[in-house]
Amino acid sequence: MTELLTLMAVHAHPDDEASSTGGVLAKYSEEGIRTVVVTCTNGEFGDGPSGVKPGEDGHDTSDVAQTRLAELRESCKHLGVSDLELLGYHDSGMPDWDYHKNPDAFCNVPLDQVTSRIGALIEKYRPAVVIGYDPDGAYQHPDHVHAARAALDASVSAAEVSGIPVKYYMSAMRRSGWQKIADAIRAAGGEVPEWEITEEEARAMQEQEARITTTIDIRPVLDRKRAALLTHASQIADSWFTKIPPEVGEEVFGQETFIRVFSKAQASVPETDLFAGLR
Repeated sequence: MTELLTLMAVHAHPDDEASSTGGVLAKYSEEGIRTVVVTCTNGEFGDGPSGVKPGEDGHDTSDVAQTRLAELRESCKHLGVSDLELLGYHDSGMPDWDYHKNPDAFCNVPLDQVTSRIGALIEKYRPAVVIGYDPDGAYQHPDHVHAARAALDASVSAAEVSGIPVKYYMSAMRRSGWQKIADAIRAAGGEVPEWEITEEEARAMQEQEARITTTIDIRPVLDRKRAALLTHASQIADSWFTKIPPEVGEEVFGQETFIRVFSKAQASVPETDLFAGLR
């Protein structure tokens, strides 16, 4: 390809850009590839000051959104993100909260409208590679599912018309990695939230892990990913994440993994480069 190589990552909330794609954004920006982050919501239902939750005294959705968007901009600086696009939708809240029933919640915005806006950004930036989420993965946050479907639909439609993007990926996390983190923190005397995983969720995680096609070594830029994550202090201050032993963090977070959905480039799997076949 003769045009500028571009990577676009479509995310649901401020901080998602760092947690699931911080490594590849930093890695490829360092290699001279243009990186674009699309953030669908303002994150209004994140934690407020001192960890106060939505609906509790002291939680102001407008203030939370402004804080999280400011953190997002700083995170993108650490990751070398070339362009940040904010769609400005209202956070829907967690699946078991009633907030996601609100008409203005992102998950209730007609899918074709969101798809159209992401499609316009694909036309604007012409990314060779787009990353989204797995809409059928274990993490069924309504905003993640909606963002995943819109990004995929927009990318498939654009690829059919213009051939761009050439490749589409879904981010995926190995369940075994999270277990290593939890075990290490407990061994060091720390406390880890007891996440209850249903049999259905466990099966979805195993199926997703089995579908991983692409593993990217991000150890050379791991310090930049960590700095970006820590920028989102309003959401992770004094959390279990800050207590991960460095050696375990490198082992688990030293790679980012993805599922390749389609590729019009000649590149076999498994891959170690999202741009395999493009340069």
